[in-house]
Amino acid sequence: MKGSNPVLSDKIFKNVPFTPVSSDNTMTISGVKGKTFLLFSILLLGAYFSWTHPLPLLIYVGLIPGFILALVISFVPKTAPYLSPIYALCEGVFLGVISHIFEAAYKGIVFQAVFATLGVFLFMLSLYSNRIIKVTGRLKLGIIAATGGIMLLYLASFVLGFFGIRIGFIYSSSPLGILFSVFVVGVAAFNLLLDFDFIENMSNRGANKYFEWYAAFGLMVTLVWLYIEILRLISKIRER
Repeated sequence: MKGSNPVLSDKIFKNVPFTPVSSDNTMTISGVKGKTFLLFSILLLGAYFSWTHPLPLLIYVGLIPGFILALVISFVPKTAPYLSPIYALCEGVFLGVISHIFEAAYKGIVFQAVFATLGVFLFMLSLYSNRIIKVTGRLKLGIIAATGGIMLLYLASFVLGFFGIRIGFIYSSSPLGILFSVFVVGVAAFNLLLDFDFIENMSNRGANKYFEWYAAFGLMVTLVWLYIEILRLISKIRER
């Protein structure tokens, strides 16, 4: 999910086919923007469908195929032009049901979360574009460590749940629980900086055109994670 984003990791790009900068087959920033817009349009279509048909089964219909597709795209970037639109649709179906559940419990929360996610995205893009925060090696390592720690904690919570053990502060609306969610939202936001940096570097190096789809897919992964974490944070605050 770039340095810390496993989708946009340096390891993935070790064997990337590069083309001359002047080639029409070269990855560009504008190309990534176009693909990102297209993928999110597809995601919104899927979300609209499941929002208007909020069947619990659709959570798994979107989640399981989406997870499998994400793994395939991550390890085989050449499949991104073909599989990332399908992934976006699955992710949209999943998010539509989840958003509907949160909205039923906390009226207006989806609008708040969407607005906040867009605001964070534009803010981080501004910080990156104006070089207010420079993506240094030390920053990358810090975000990698924080993201890895969060993922391991979530995994541990999932496994322990089978034994009836809960890591309370992850889900609670206590001050510690809210502080944890603020931290996770912050880490997700900083992952965007690393996404921007990675995409710019790969474009400058002349990566193959199909990596525009792959980069757009990676950005979508980060933004969806950010949106879900913001939903969780707002729900905790409103429970207080």
